[in-house]
Amino acid sequence: MRRVVAPDTISLDEIRVLAQARFGDMIKGVVDLERGILLIDADLHADQEASLLADGSMQPSLWGINLYPDVVGEDWLEFDSMINLRPSFGNRSRGVDDPATRAAIASLIARVVRR
Repeated sequence: MRRVVAPDTISLDEIRVLAQARFGDMIKGVVDLERGILLIDADLHADQEASLLADGSMQPSLWGINLYPDVVGEDWLEFDSMINLRPSFGNRSRGVDDPATRAAIASLIARVVRR
């Protein structure tokens, strides 16, 4: 797994290499919105989530995403993960139901990924 935080960013080309080595066209990631962390490059979002929780992250701040480095536009960032399914926190889908949370995730990704 690779941890990415500003100002130590990651390039789209680096993400592309990681994606090709694991899933081909995409890479899984988990963001910690409170701490400004992106953790990428694992087989399961749950593994990334567990690593962040063990490192002091709080569950409500963690969201699973997928990045598609060869997709142009907003669709390169996908809000889809089983770890997002948390009815007790108000999220009833594998996506991210709250528009403000989606915007915060997109903002974090824009800060740590050089496109």
